[in-house]
Amino acid sequence: MSEIGGPIDDGGIAPREDPFALFDAWFAEAKKSEPSEPDAMCVASVDEHGHPNARMVLLKEANPNGFVFFTNYESAKGREYLANPRAALCFLWKSIGKQVRVRGSIEKVSEAESDAYFATRAKDSQIGAWASRQSRPLEGRFAFEKEIAKYAGKYALATVPRPPYWGGFRVTPLEIEFWRNRPFRLHDRLVYRRDTAASPWRTERLFP
Repeated sequence: MSEIGGPIDDGGIAPREDPFALFDAWFAEAKKSEPSEPDAMCVASVDEHGHPNARMVLLKEANPNGFVFFTNYESAKGREYLANPRAALCFLWKSIGKQVRVRGSIEKVSEAESDAYFATRAKDSQIGAWASRQSRPLEGRFAFEKEIAKYAGKYALATVPRPPYWGGFRVTPLEIEFWRNRPFRLHDRLVYRRDTAASPWRTERLFP
């Protein structure tokens, strides 16, 4: 096992004391070169039958408190996370040949945080949050358009409030793995792990 600050072999990924500092550096690099949505990440959950579910969402915040995204709490992922509060995330930035994988616990952000972010969204997106019964059956596109028209009319001259079923989730990581592409599939892998959110991080290199 390699301790943070220990010797770095053959130019591999250099550990930092805080994995979020390394994530920030890679994310900043991706923002400069990734052609579309460097904040896109795959989020995975498990349903009531133990079957995994994965989908793409957009990262809205990353700091030592965790990774934040927003969704409808009554959607498939919302219901799954509320029933089984564990999550996995994956970022892939092909333009720089790097990937980050995250595993940890998940919980709702505060209502104040959800309100603050919702207020920054475009009005059409705010209306869409009211109109969409996310992940539930839709008898036809026209039915959705009717709902959009209904809420567009309701809030035409008013501020759109945040729906009570819409808000953020925060993933608090217990494991963050950094992966860097190298020739001949001799990739670099560096993983940070901790036992609890209050525990210190430890690092370990993995075979590719």
